[in-house]
Amino acid sequence: MFVGRINKGNSGYFFIAPFFIIFLLFGLYPILYSFYLSFTNWDGLNPPEFIGFANYIRAFMDPLFLQSLYNTFFIWTISVVPQLTVSLVLAVILTKRFLRGKDFFRAIYFFPNIVTAASLGLLVSLMFDWQTGSVNQMLMFLGITDGAIDWKNNALFMQLLVSAILFFQYFGYSMLIYIAGLQGISPEYEEAATVDGASKVQIFFKITVPLLKPIIIFQVITSLIGGVQIFDQPFMLTEGSGAPDHATLTSVMYLYRTAFEQGRFGYGATIAFCLFLIIVTLSVTSYLISRNRSKTT
Repeated sequence: MFVGRINKGNSGYFFIAPFFIIFLLFGLYPILYSFYLSFTNWDGLNPPEFIGFANYIRAFMDPLFLQSLYNTFFIWTISVVPQLTVSLVLAVILTKRFLRGKDFFRAIYFFPNIVTAASLGLLVSLMFDWQTGSVNQMLMFLGITDGAIDWKNNALFMQLLVSAILFFQYFGYSMLIYIAGLQGISPEYEEAATVDGASKVQIFFKITVPLLKPIIIFQVITSLIGGVQIFDQPFMLTEGSGAPDHATLTSVMYLYRTAFEQGRFGYGATIAFCLFLIIVTLSVTSYLISRNRSKTT
């Protein structure tokens, strides 16, 4: 009887209600509660002590947190620039009609994205181990070096190594996104430009890249969001230490150390929301800059 009295125009709400109930309980509520905790001093055992904006003031005066932000953006920058560039070039090559085995190469290049980040970090850590690593063993076998090199004691090399892992894991994913964008561009543009005497380079920079601008913006923003959350690779590579000299300590690693190793959950929640604000600010800024440039061109 009750079912028969349901207004058919409102019946759709009953189907979407489970999603919103689950989201409110396991999504929105934890976010709002974490936001409240960011204004408190809480060790996870005793009742939270409200301290206002003290955690936020402390965060932007915390040298280790500021260093972790610098490390994060440095590692992300030297990873994302070659990643988006190489993936775009590969996408253009793998959409050419004359190329054989395109599907095979697409699958091969995308394969690293299937492997978990923690597995890649652990594998590279074992490869560059000072005493038993395969890299040192190979270099000594070939006579390139006289002894083992302590790779993990070089701060810049470790940052570059994390960036290389990120590049290796995600360039195939970026390539597929570009391929999807290229397939949406009509071949008539290239044919008309070729008839007018344009070279391949001119077609790429004057036609292909401008038409791919929405895809490029999407790639930059999503890679920025993911880059700020770098955790698995440097954590496994350095066993959570961020060595040497905190050179590979990223912001999320510092958040994890603060909240779950030191038990300062209030300050950890503050770091999380600082990262959220940074991501939102940079994403909106990059979108507005790209949109203004598209209007002026």
